[in-house]
Amino acid sequence: MTIQHATLRQLQIFAAAARTLSFARVAEQFGLTPGAVSFQIRQVEGHCGFPLFERVGRGVVLTQAGHDLQEHAAVILKALDDADRRMQALKDVTGGNVTIGLVSTAKFIAPHMVSRFQAERPGVSIHLRDGNRREVNAMVAKGEVDLAIMGRPLDDAEVLAEPFARHPSVIICAPTHPLAGATGLRLPDLAGSDFITREEGAGTRALMDGFFQAGGLTPRVVMTSSSNETIKQAVMAGIGVALLSRHTIGLELALGLLRELNVEGLPLMRSWYIAHRRSLPLLPVHAQLRRYLLERGQGIIDSIHAHHRALVAIPVDGDVAVR
Repeated sequence: MTIQHATLRQLQIFAAAARTLSFARVAEQFGLTPGAVSFQIRQVEGHCGFPLFERVGRGVVLTQAGHDLQEHAAVILKALDDADRRMQALKDVTGGNVTIGLVSTAKFIAPHMVSRFQAERPGVSIHLRDGNRREVNAMVAKGEVDLAIMGRPLDDAEVLAEPFARHPSVIICAPTHPLAGATGLRLPDLAGSDFITREEGAGTRALMDGFFQAGGLTPRVVMTSSSNETIKQAVMAGIGVALLSRHTIGLELALGLLRELNVEGLPLMRSWYIAHRRSLPLLPVHAQLRRYLLERGQGIIDSIHAHHRALVAIPVDGDVAVR
């Protein structure tokens, strides 16, 4: 017998066991007993003629044959999933599930877009996965997400992306920073400033590096973080200045917690993109969400910033009231 005689169910159970290395978790996932999972794994081992797992202490690890079969099983199961999607795409389905990949910066705008979309289509369930630009690009290319909201994707023939909104980035500082309120700043004026930056692989970091290299300035980096929120808090604490998307700091700017530096050449204007895997057919709900962002994404972002500005009320008795 050969592995060709293994059933789809057996391959699914093996793939889950190879991924989790826990027969108990696989049993729970498939509604089986751990003994039944072990039996199915032995059946697969009988088909291929090699042990696929070996015990180490109280756990299991994959053998070399197990690793090899895991790679092929992933390809087979992914192909079947793609075939199922293509069949589902022939149906006019208005509900369903959408998995969206988000670059970290998009977390500040995507929930507002999703909220409005779901208000019109309450039957749609949304699952969000975030990461930096490199990670989200990989999610799209591998078909791990249905759609992604990101900056310009990396060059990848598998990824198809279309711009749907403007995306400005600016340099921010604390209100107490010596340069806060200064006008007509040029890049050399920032030579003595400490910078807080995103990690390597983030789109914002690549943008900052390109901007400073073009201006012939090497910034003095005192802190890096994978979190835009952490960077904002660090800037407010006076640790340094940072280049961030204006879409991540609208509320803090409106409330005066952060200041935008008036630097020549800023803001750096990019675009937001909606991306998906070129070879993966979009189900109706995925196509609807993509079209929704292309048509209404910019308007939603504009309304977010208008709301932030409206939070600051007219001064009352010398104090600023926040609605």
